[in-house]
Amino acid sequence: MKPMADMNCTFDQHGDPNGDRLLLQALWDDLRARREFLTSPYLPACFAFFIHILLCSPFLVFEALGCFWPRIHFYRISRNAEPLGLCLQRWVDCFWRIFIKYLTTILPASALYQSVRNPIFPELAPSWRVFIAEVIACLLLFDALFFIWHYSMHRVPWLYRMVHQAHHQNRITFALTAQDASPAELLSLQVLALTSAWVVGCHPLSEALFHLLNTWLAIEDHCGYDLPWALHRLLPCFGGAPFHQAHHHIYRGNYAPYFRHWDWLCGTYLRVREEAGRKHGGRTMRRRRRRKSLGSDCVCMCAYNKA
Repeated sequence: MKPMADMNCTFDQHGDPNGDRLLLQALWDDLRARREFLTSPYLPACFAFFIHILLCSPFLVFEALGCFWPRIHFYRISRNAEPLGLCLQRWVDCFWRIFIKYLTTILPASALYQSVRNPIFPELAPSWRVFIAEVIACLLLFDALFFIWHYSMHRVPWLYRMVHQAHHQNRITFALTAQDASPAELLSLQVLALTSAWVVGCHPLSEALFHLLNTWLAIEDHCGYDLPWALHRLLPCFGGAPFHQAHHHIYRGNYAPYFRHWDWLCGTYLRVREEAGRKHGGRTMRRRRRRKSLGSDCVCMCAYNKA
């Protein structure tokens, strides 16, 4: 019979096993039974790639519908309507770029990491309270680490050229471009995500949900649509697609990936005129950005002529 002290310790750390942990425990027991499959060295990279493609697919459908249903253009942030063939070509080109980088860089690096790590499969699942708290802690820590790394890449010229410039080839983003970056940047983001989960010391279930949310939030930030059901509409602490699109358009500011607070605190926040853009079906925002683009292009041309 288990001592009372041990039972109290288990109760305090994991909650009532017959109450708030019942569903998570059933899920965790099912996953633990597939331990050999879950420890495959190739699973993390393959899973990350296919989940990214799967979560991007609704936005591909959305863009395809926009070619036949003009009402969808109302939610575009800064891209005009384009033929379906051109839209699909952009997606196909981006898909192959990401696929090649995963095949040549992420898959070997992930397999090497999986072969040397010692994964832990605890017997008990976390309580719902611990589960949610660990996921939120991972997101907040990743957001802070990414802000520092992203800011550094924009401030250090050789870092920008060697690591981050490839991602900014997409001045107007769409969902798939969330992982359209250089191999070095993709690896660095994996390291930041794994570091966040390690520092928090979260349960494998919490870590899995964190990685899923991390992927979805990156896709939503790059989707190019300001949708009424987007997370930043429900929770204003998130920046969302308008927040990140401003960064891609101006190449500075809004360095945090998901939340707004670090850019507010550090003076790098770019205010997005969302209301004006929506009031006129996005046309006001596009005109303003087009004028800025033309102005910057003229400055660049003058500098080129002088040179």
